Amino acid sequence: MMPLKFVKEKPEHPAVIPPDGAPPLRLMFWETTKACNLQCRHCRAVPEAYRGPADLTTHEALGVVDQIAEVTRPVLILSGGEPLYRPDIFDIGLYGLEKGFRMALATNGTLIDREIARRIAASGFSRVAVSLDGAIPKTHDLFRGLQGSHALALRGLRYLKDEGVSIQINSTIAKHNVAELPDLLKLALGLEADALHLFMLVPVGCGIEIADREMLPAEEYERVLHWFFDASKSCGIDLKATCAPHYFRVRAQRIVDERKQGDRSTPFIAPGTRAKAAPDPSGGRPLSTMTRGCLAGTSVCFISNVGDIYPCGYLPVSAGNVRRQRFAEIWSRSEVFRRLRDPDALGGKCGVCRYQALCAGCRARAFAATGDFMAEEPFCTYDPALDPDPAKRPS
Repeated sequence: MMPLKFVKEKPEHPAVIPPDGAPPLRLMFWETTKACNLQCRHCRAVPEAYRGPADLTTHEALGVVDQIAEVTRPVLILSGGEPLYRPDIFDIGLYGLEKGFRMALATNGTLIDREIARRIAASGFSRVAVSLDGAIPKTHDLFRGLQGSHALALRGLRYLKDEGVSIQINSTIAKHNVAELPDLLKLALGLEADALHLFMLVPVGCGIEIADREMLPAEEYERVLHWFFDASKSCGIDLKATCAPHYFRVRAQRIVDERKQGDRSTPFIAPGTRAKAAPDPSGGRPLSTMTRGCLAGTSVCFISNVGDIYPCGYLPVSAGNVRRQRFAEIWSRSEVFRRLRDPDALGGKCGVCRYQALCAGCRARAFAATGDFMAEEPFCTYDPALDPDPAKRPS
């Protein structure tokens, strides 16, 4: 397609006050297409071999960028499917950059050759996240459904690094690869990645079919989060646990234990980024921050390839559609978002937990287990009724 024309002079982008008292949107994940060259066993969507006519057109996509800019300018992550299946993905990236967004790309990495890496760099993407679901080829290739996909992803990461692009590794953690976590971290360090983000499996899309055999039991999940805390203190890159909100409860508990032993080296408020996190070209907040647990519908939302707005990519409850409503109206007035922003609406043990403000439980996992996205987190071992501090136990 012919390249789009963009304004050469970068305009001023003043902060926008969210309408009707809605919280500020920090991260926007955009499934630009369902089309993909892989058949991943855990995919939140059901991947398609080719792009379909239902995908937002280029004109609609640029209009969505404009709609989001009416509310705020979050980090905008273009994902899929495989976003590189869209021939206009670089145009969308450039347009977002001109509008003052921090642009990121989430890809499986297999289509990134030297020329694509150059185009990604030239399009102004601040960071590219590449999925690696195993430290060794066999584990990753089996999970991703393509022999050689591990080697191709590593090739893509190295080409991006050569072009000076900040690289991040995304890993979905389940029974098949949990033992490889230390080696995944070593691999990330060896590649000089700026971040390693761990996604704890959520049973949605294709993931429903493997949930019974692949989901970590709550006790193993807890062990992984403790390992994550220990690793984060010394690894030197940005580590983030995604779809694991009770990491913040684990972190708070560990810090309290440390301080009882006289160790005050770990701050209660987690640092926004670590040593080599990607800079924000617009001078605002960094690309990766650790704030609290589940952010679905409060600081994070997701837009599907057909324009549906969801609280996150793993919670398939639509709050509206940008083909029929303005994004500002959906973000500020949707009943789905209103419920998610009401801590008093949390059910079960999440509703009475002393760590509620830090964690809130995974709303997507609660929905998958019960059909109610405000129900308690089903994969958390903490029981508020057994709190060692009697004053903190629910009455």
